Amino acid sequence: MKIAFDHEKLNVYQESIQFVVWADEILKAVPKSLAVYDQLDRASTSIPLNIAEGNGKYTAPDRCRFFDIARGSALECASALDVLVAKQRLTSETCIQGKETLIRIVSMLVGLIRGTSPDRVHEEQKEYRTR
Repeated sequence: MKIAFDHEKLNVYQESIQFVVWADEILKAVPKSLAVYDQLDRASTSIPLNIAEGNGKYTAPDRCRFFDIARGSALECASALDVLVAKQRLTSETCIQGKETLIRIVSMLVGLIRGTSPDRVHEEQKEYRTR
């Protein structure tokens, strides 16, 4: 019998853990002296941590706050990948692979936020495109 916490059952949590593993492989080829190394490491780790913490909160505003932080961390990861491409430490193709995962994570987080707080004002959904 497998024992699981509620957050472990969330697809967005599972996807964020997969992104952490993917990002860790990318970071093995990046010098630790680059500021983006630490940023990507911390931001990628922040996504599942905030999903777990938010899912454990009892009130909708508390849950949304942590889901918002996780969403922000996912967007920060996307930017870190762009920086790595700009610094020629990552190929565009590899960057796109990571961003596809991040787009799924952000979409699921937006769904959790909307589902948790239907009365909250939301931005209109825009298509997210990469070059």
